[in-house]
Amino acid sequence: MAKELPLRNELPESATWDLTKIFASDTDWQTAYDELNERLVNADFFAQTAINSGKDLYNALQYGLGLMRDLETLYVYASMKSDQDTANGFYQGLINKAESLAAKVSAAISFFDPAVLSLSTDQLADYFSQEPRLQEYTHYFDDILTQKGHVLSENQEKLLAAAGDIFGASERTFGMLDNADITFDAVENDEGELETLSDGVYSRLLESVKPEVRKNAFKTFYASYMALDNTFASLIGNHVKGHNYLADVHHYDSARQAALAANNVPEVVYDTLVEEVNKALPLLHRYMALRKRLLGLSELHSYDLYTPILGEPDYDIDYPSAQAEALKALAPLGQDYLDIVQKAFDNRWIDVIENKGKRSGAYSGGAYDTNPYILLNWVDNLNNLSTLVHEMGHSVHSYLTRENQPYQYGDYPIFLAEIASTTNENLLTDYLLRTVEDKKLKAYILNQYLDGVKGTLFRQTQFAEFEQWMHETDAQGTPLTADILNEAYGELNKHYYGSTLTVDEEIAHEWERIPHFYYNYYVFQYSTGFAAATALADKILHEGDQAVNDYKDYLKTGSSAFPIDVMKKAGVDMTKPDYLRETFAVFEERLNEFEALVDELSLDK
Repeated sequence: MAKELPLRNELPESATWDLTKIFASDTDWQTAYDELNERLVNADFFAQTAINSGKDLYNALQYGLGLMRDLETLYVYASMKSDQDTANGFYQGLINKAESLAAKVSAAISFFDPAVLSLSTDQLADYFSQEPRLQEYTHYFDDILTQKGHVLSENQEKLLAAAGDIFGASERTFGMLDNADITFDAVENDEGELETLSDGVYSRLLESVKPEVRKNAFKTFYASYMALDNTFASLIGNHVKGHNYLADVHHYDSARQAALAANNVPEVVYDTLVEEVNKALPLLHRYMALRKRLLGLSELHSYDLYTPILGEPDYDIDYPSAQAEALKALAPLGQDYLDIVQKAFDNRWIDVIENKGKRSGAYSGGAYDTNPYILLNWVDNLNNLSTLVHEMGHSVHSYLTRENQPYQYGDYPIFLAEIASTTNENLLTDYLLRTVEDKKLKAYILNQYLDGVKGTLFRQTQFAEFEQWMHETDAQGTPLTADILNEAYGELNKHYYGSTLTVDEEIAHEWERIPHFYYNYYVFQYSTGFAAATALADKILHEGDQAVNDYKDYLKTGSSAFPIDVMKKAGVDMTKPDYLRETFAVFEERLNEFEALVDELSLDK
């Protein structure tokens, strides 16, 4: 019999997140939904009066922010309920209702930015003089003013906002297909038991020390995607087309320019990343050759890239032990930081165990008025300890932002999000390398670090290049068919991993299973965030209290300043290549250390 995942109702309550802190019941959610829906009728009044005076501008602003604040809480509850069991039809209905309401809210408040942009500089200054309460929103208005030339008329923006549900259809369909409807066969695990594949099971089996287990998991897993080749191509093609269309009608030169402008990130940051990573590819190729040699393989395949080079270490860590290790690793950030982490552990902010139908992967999520929850699919290994520490970085970032900023600045741009999480990962790596005495385990940790750079800095930049290629290809009028996507992705994968890697037919289809391709130029920020986090972790560990305080100030800033400026104050200029080159220097240093250590272990045998 194949080993099956538990059902949601079979999990211990202590291992699940407590969403009753958001709404005590689904009935309460519905009541809040109805109340918010009723407030939408006031939109025309505020649209007509918004720029009559400073007071009217303030009132219109409060109306819009109030709708968004309550919508976010409704959306978070519905989406997390759906994520914990994507096959639950009731919560699918709730998230569909929340998404439809989001489109209505977007349409209702779409008048505001065009109204602000219609004011002259003198008029806006006069309104700020009339209404002192607007002073709290100075940067908020500065952010709106960066859109000059890219915002359409009120009616046009309202039409586009109302179509938000339509533009998001491909992403939603992909989510349902990838998380609920796609089916996988069973394969033999390390114990020789038949186990039905899921995203979490697949990831675990790719770490197996048995080549046949890895190979069978890989080929069986991808067979399900390859059977839906054209469906996935249609979904991603339509989604990219939507990005290009919205960028064009808003007078941007490209979808990338539009996406990065939303966070006020200069395009030079993206280009510098791709350029520097391509320069550093010989380091990745060197690591691939080393992996092949140490694994003793005649051919290195894509399914061999995730297994520990030195085999399975004596480091099976259960969830309670991982909590204790996380606290030790994050100690350089101070007791006040650790107190927040402990609060997350003690108050059911975390959904720990994989269950049937649960959304794959891991994330930190929430809204201004909720806890910063974490979704995990826990497996007892070092990777999941790292994931816990990573997602905790997001959650503490959210907590400190919301505790220190008003609602209008109570979130942070995506560009900054991955920096806090990856700084935590760097602190964990440093802690483990300092405290582990067993040479083989230390070599394993170095291997994990090297794989982390491979999987984050190199792989996510590969994704970023592919995402840019998709948008450029569509913009040129070339349909994104399955054949074209497979060929382009396969060639890019060969470029990144070099001649050491034997090409598997299946890897050309990897784009089909990457949800982040639906997030609109999100993936590059994993890479930039990883490199910036390397620089910040180094400061925290070696420059003392001032560096720690500067780092916490960044965590508290939210969106009260532009992200590039926030990072400059924290000590990292992301418009320049220095922080990337520093990261590759650390990668090379640890690659050297790893090579020396495995040679020493070989001599010790």
